Amino acid sequence: MTVQPPIAMLAELTHRCPLSCPYCSNPVELALQDRELDTDQWRDIFQQAGRLGVLQLHLSGGEPASRRDLLELVTAAREAGLYTNLITSGIGLTEKRLKALDEAGLDHVQLSLQGTDAMMADQIGGYKGGFDRKMQVARWIGEIGFPLTLNAVLHRRNLHQLPRALEMAVEMGARRIEVATVQFHGWALKNRDALMPTPEQAREADRIVKESRTRLKGTLVIDYVPADYHSDFPKRCMGGWGTTGLNVSPDGQVLPCHAAQTIPHLKFDNVREKSLHEIWYEGEAFNTYRGTDWMQEPCQSCENKLKDFGGCRCQAMALVGDAAATDPVCTKSPHHGALQTRAEEHSHNDTAEMIYRGTPGRSQRTKPKEPV
Repeated sequence: MTVQPPIAMLAELTHRCPLSCPYCSNPVELALQDRELDTDQWRDIFQQAGRLGVLQLHLSGGEPASRRDLLELVTAAREAGLYTNLITSGIGLTEKRLKALDEAGLDHVQLSLQGTDAMMADQIGGYKGGFDRKMQVARWIGEIGFPLTLNAVLHRRNLHQLPRALEMAVEMGARRIEVATVQFHGWALKNRDALMPTPEQAREADRIVKESRTRLKGTLVIDYVPADYHSDFPKRCMGGWGTTGLNVSPDGQVLPCHAAQTIPHLKFDNVREKSLHEIWYEGEAFNTYRGTDWMQEPCQSCENKLKDFGGCRCQAMALVGDAAATDPVCTKSPHHGALQTRAEEHSHNDTAEMIYRGTPGRSQRTKPKEPV
């Protein structure tokens, strides 16, 4: 296939985070602070990204506000000609710091939402007082005038709050909301029994999103990631493997997607050793699942193979043990029936406790932590 330049890059500036979400999308083995790329290294990466063709830069983590040089990094990204989006829990951001980021040219803020009230949000985020801090940050964002996306991560424990999450997005003046049902990769796999939605919840979320898209058209854009395990067709993961975007981890590894490290046989190049250009076009990890030549049946002969590219490679790895297999979400997969049976079992385990993830160097917990 002809490889086009990437449109977007996710810069995972750090894996440090004040929250301990049980569905954290970062890898199980987090990068330690002393392995993080420094300011100058990130500045060079941003320049490389601009030359490569990247237009959008998503500054993420962990919590990117944990980086003391966040202002310098935003400045460097703007100098590289990149549109900058800060993906944040809000913890660690002050009004003064937000105003400085605005002056530096930050284009957009994406604020996470663990729940629509303090009890739920603090329980899910594992951080007491986090919701109140987040609401204050949301007010500052509105006063400064940043374009805002609200990112509501939903699961069995909080899906009933979806209508209120949509109301909050409108009240905050958000232009967009991402209604993202938890994707069970990495750490989230440990919490399937605690977080898996029921089939009834999944169907109700579909209905609410469909109705709200019509009702709020022109007011709020609603992006929707449905509950995979209860679906009949797989999503087109990352727009197609190695076609539209790339991730750079805190220690410089360059990945085709945020969960790619769960595929054990892939070899990932590091930007400390190779250029982004070389990695994007020639990297082994990026070329392994590009196009369709790698596909097995039934994907290889499926009429939808250029639409969904066989679904999610990381999900196939997690559920079948073969990253080249058809995503079991698909009804054509021989594993689809077993997946739905398993999902039903996970979704009705009412005694499972959430296992919170720790920051690098800290162990997992089953209780929220106090604020510092």
